[in-house]
Amino acid sequence: MPKDRNASKLIAQNKKAFHDYFIEETYQAGIELIGTEVKSLRAGKCNLKESYIQIRSGEAFVEGMHISPYEFGNIFNKDPLRSRRLLLHKKEIARLKTAVSAEGYTIVPLKVYFHKSLVKLDIAVAKGKKLYDKRGDIAKKDQRREFERDFKVRNLY
Repeated sequence: MPKDRNASKLIAQNKKAFHDYFIEETYQAGIELIGTEVKSLRAGKCNLKESYIQIRSGEAFVEGMHISPYEFGNIFNKDPLRSRRLLLHKKEIARLKTAVSAEGYTIVPLKVYFHKSLVKLDIAVAKGKKLYDKRGDIAKKDQRREFERDFKVRNLY
């Protein structure tokens, strides 16, 4: 069976972002990387937990994204936490900049994946959740889990 050319391979996902923020708008961005970083990503060594997006002088950068050094990279390895430029259109950067200027909004990375042979990063304009919002989400998940458990038990008999 032939491989799907448009298939995406997930490298890392920021699950904490969905817990801490309301996701408003999402964008797909390319990342400017060095060769050994790509090899490390192919091995799945990436962490998005403490990362965020910053806009400086008309360009978007991802800060705090940890890509572990490639084990066979020697002198070619770069700092694992260095800021990496995102490849976005100027209109998208302008939209992101205006969205962040509003109170309580930020830009967070959601996931890193390979699309064809390119490394892509999904980013989102997000609004921070309050503690009571998080409690509400947890209660909804518990209700859904309980309902599914009851449904499963009823259908067994």
